[in-house]
Amino acid sequence: MGALFDNPVQAQTKGAVPGNVQGTNNDSDMWRRLRRGEAFLISDPRTGTVVSIQSGGEEWRAIRNGPLSTYGGWLLAISAAAMMAMHLLMGCIKIDGGPSGRWVSRFSNAERVIHWYVAATFIILSLSGLTILFGKQVLIPVIGQKPFAVLASASLEAHNLFGPLFIVGIVSMIIIFIKDNFLKAADIKWLLMGGLFSKAHPPSWKYNFGEKAWFWIAALTGLVLSVSGIVLDFPSLLGERSDLQLALLFHAGAAMIVISVGLAHIYLGTLGVEGALEGMTAGHVDENWAIQHHDLWAEKVLAEQTASLVEKEA
Repeated sequence: MGALFDNPVQAQTKGAVPGNVQGTNNDSDMWRRLRRGEAFLISDPRTGTVVSIQSGGEEWRAIRNGPLSTYGGWLLAISAAAMMAMHLLMGCIKIDGGPSGRWVSRFSNAERVIHWYVAATFIILSLSGLTILFGKQVLIPVIGQKPFAVLASASLEAHNLFGPLFIVGIVSMIIIFIKDNFLKAADIKWLLMGGLFSKAHPPSWKYNFGEKAWFWIAALTGLVLSVSGIVLDFPSLLGERSDLQLALLFHAGAAMIVISVGLAHIYLGTLGVEGALEGMTAGHVDENWAIQHHDLWAEKVLAEQTASLVEKEA
């Protein structure tokens, strides 16, 4: 019965190409040309020439899954471990003499609104981006492929949605906060004295060297993330696939840097330094906190407050 289903051509040629035709193309030569990324004409005139195998794509994949993921993962782990070690060794940095009960205005409503706006979008984009970058290696073994597929899809949608909102926030943040974040002589002295690790209290204006460094890291990486994110959201802006691959590497690299440093900022602003969080939640800080951590700024602000009271009494 099997003979009824035999292919007549196969029966005649015993599986060989009919007519014993070997062709004029050398398969080895063809694959070498494909591997080099040569473009070939295809039958559909609408698409012109195409590259069947793009070597740059394989090189991009190797960098993305190799050095970028490896070193980026280590950078995040080292940052988190450093904050844990700092908390275990130093604990929370307390206010000398305890809170005074007297308040010093530190942040305006506009500054606080833009800070929390950027913080919220930053956290959403960080979590969704890390899911996309590390999910296959970290999450699939834990939650399985199907749940991860749902999570990855949601992360991608969230990333595309909140990305443009982050751009608005980061540009606004730079405009609002840049005036107090230029380097001054006191910042160098603060650094040379050991900063937070100094037993004495190094001099500081409204922001110390560490806080200014965080501002510029956030600003510069934020701009890189914004530009590369726009390119990735609208790939037609760049004609070459290689440009998109480069944009994605810059995007992920900048993200690894700002998230790693951001972990330190979040820790110091919440658990690491007593009284710091109140500045961004209530807009004011305790007078003793201001004198301890930002003495030059506190002296200036307190003098202005005293002068204002004198004018009102007069």
